[in-house]
Amino acid sequence: MKSITINGSQRESVGKVATKALRNAGKVPCVLYGGDSPLHFSAEELAFSKLVYTPNAHTVVIALEDGTSFNAILQDIQFHPVSDKILHVDFYQLFDDKEVSMDIPVIIKGTAPGVRNSGGVLRRNKRKLRVKALPANLPDSIEADISALKLGQKLYVTEVGSDLFKILHPDNTVVCQVRTARTSILETEEEVEGEEGEENAAEGAENATPEAEA
Repeated sequence: MKSITINGSQRESVGKVATKALRNAGKVPCVLYGGDSPLHFSAEELAFSKLVYTPNAHTVVIALEDGTSFNAILQDIQFHPVSDKILHVDFYQLFDDKEVSMDIPVIIKGTAPGVRNSGGVLRRNKRKLRVKALPANLPDSIEADISALKLGQKLYVTEVGSDLFKILHPDNTVVCQVRTARTSILETEEEVEGEEGEENAAEGAENATPEAEA
């Protein structure tokens, strides 16, 4: 999995006053969990753009000014309800021999026959799947091959798994499915109604009694 480096500074004070001062300076207060004790640090808000504002999954290298660094994943993030500015970020430290859970994006591969040949619509039920794996086995994405999906068929999580990671969803979870397009249903109904109208008109003409000659 690709990694993003975030340069930070360890925080000496974690009170409300210090936190407010950091935010006013354009920095984000952060905490790294998973080690012997929580590590409080701060980083420039711009440093999070490639980590937060992207559909892709990344691990993180937290590089502090004293030369120490930690491998981690994003655990939680808080935004301001009005401005959407990042208020706080929690990370979880990675260890080579310890499994972690992470949301991984689903990438669609192929074209479904139910869409190409039958006018169906592909519905994506899950754009991300939560998986558990050792850090070295965390995938950049999960590939969902839809090249065999016909109209009305579904692709389940059991069909996109791997021996390298465990998907933390029930086996009956639908990743995507091919559904009948609403426009196709309406067109079919209109065609049926039109055919029925023509048949009724034809029957009426056949059953009509000829008028008497004057």
